[in-house]
Amino acid sequence: MKIGGGGGVCEAWCLVVFLYNKDEDVINFKTLQFDVGLWTFDDPKVFQRVLRAYATKLFMKLPKGGMGIVAAATGMDGHIKTSDKDERLICYIVNTAEYCHKTAGELSENVLKIIDSQYTDSVDMSEVQDEFSAVITKALVKLVHGVETKFDIEMGAMTRVPWGTLESVGDQSEYVNSINMILSGSVPTLGSLLSPIYFQFFLDKLASSLGPRFYLNVLKCKQISETGAQQMLLDTQAVKTILLDIPSLGRQTSGAAGYAKFISREMSKAESLLKVILSPIDSVADTYGALIPEGTPSEFQRILELKGLKKADQQTILDDFNKRGSGFLESPVAAQANQVPQMVVAPVPPPLTSTPSAAVIASREDVLTRAAALGRGAATTGFKRFLALTEAAKDRKDGPFRKLFNA
Repeated sequence: MKIGGGGGVCEAWCLVVFLYNKDEDVINFKTLQFDVGLWTFDDPKVFQRVLRAYATKLFMKLPKGGMGIVAAATGMDGHIKTSDKDERLICYIVNTAEYCHKTAGELSENVLKIIDSQYTDSVDMSEVQDEFSAVITKALVKLVHGVETKFDIEMGAMTRVPWGTLESVGDQSEYVNSINMILSGSVPTLGSLLSPIYFQFFLDKLASSLGPRFYLNVLKCKQISETGAQQMLLDTQAVKTILLDIPSLGRQTSGAAGYAKFISREMSKAESLLKVILSPIDSVADTYGALIPEGTPSEFQRILELKGLKKADQQTILDDFNKRGSGFLESPVAAQANQVPQMVVAPVPPPLTSTPSAAVIASREDVLTRAAALGRGAATTGFKRFLALTEAAKDRKDGPFRKLFNA
C-alpha cells in the first residue's frame, strides 16, 4: 500500500494499528507494514484525525461514574463502581494510550526524515500526544475513584461502630479487615499491568484521598469514649500499615519511600485528632492547638461533641477557646466534615510571624508530651499490638515525596 502520491525515494516503516477485541475485552496490537512514498500536505492531517478519533474511542471505553449537575453538586461525580474486569480494562486503556503517545512521536520523527522541507511545519503530533496524555490521566483518576468507591461500605461501617460504649480495646475492627481485603484483591493486578510511573501516579492519588477521607470519617462518628478512641487509634495504625504495604503488594517499590512519607503524614492527622479526643477536658483546647495548629473553631466544637459534652459545657470551653484569639481559618477538613470527600489537600499552617517566648515553647512541649502519652496503659492484647505497630512504623525509611502529576 502506498501512502502519498508520485514517485520518489521510499522508506519502509511500521504504522501501529490498535484494535479493540470486544469479545475478550482486551486491546490488541497489530503491526502493518507500509511503504512510504512522497509525503503530501494532507497526510499529517489524516493521521492526526485518525489518532484523535482513536483517543476519543479509548476515552469512551472508560467506566462511567455519576454525571450531570446533580452528581457534581452531591459529590457523586467521582463515585464509580468498578469490577475487577473494569480495573483490568482501565489498565489496558492506559497502556494503549501510552503506546499511542510514544508511537505518534516516533511517527512524526520518522516522517520528518523523509519529507520535503516545505512540509516540515505541518508534521506536528504534539496535540495528538496531548490527547493521549489526557486519556491516561482520566483513566488513572477513574481507577482511583473506582477503588475509593469500594471503601464506601467500610467507611459507613466505621461510623456505625458504637464507639461511645465499647468496654475494652481488642484486635483491629472488622471494617479494617475489609479494607485490607479490597486492596489485596485489586493492587496485585494493578501493579502487574501498569508501568512503574503510572502505578506511582495511582498510589499518589489514592494516598491524597484516603488520608483526608479517614480523618473526615472520624468526625462523622457519633460519641467516642476513651476506650473507643483507643480502639480507633489501633485501627488507624492498622490502616496505615495496610496502606504502607501497597507498593510491595503491587510488586513495585521504586517510589515507595516518598509514598510512605506521605501516608505517614496524612494518617498522623487522624492519630492527632484521636489524641485530642482522648485528652482531659481541662487540657483539650491546649492539645488541639498543639497537635492540629491548622484547626478551626467549628472543628473544635465537633470534637467536644464527640467527647460527649453537653451543650452548656461545650459553650463554656468554646468561649474560653475563642477568647484566645487563635485566628484559625476555616479549613477544607472542617468544611467537608458532612460531605462526600474528594481528593483533599491538607492546608499548610500559616508561618509564624514572631518567635514565641520560652514559656510558650515550654507549654507547647508539655502539651505534646502529654498528648504522646495519651492512650497508654490499656493492658490488652489489642493495645499491645497497637504499640508494636507504632514501633514498626517508626522503623520505615522515608524519602522525599515527589509529585508525578498535577492532575
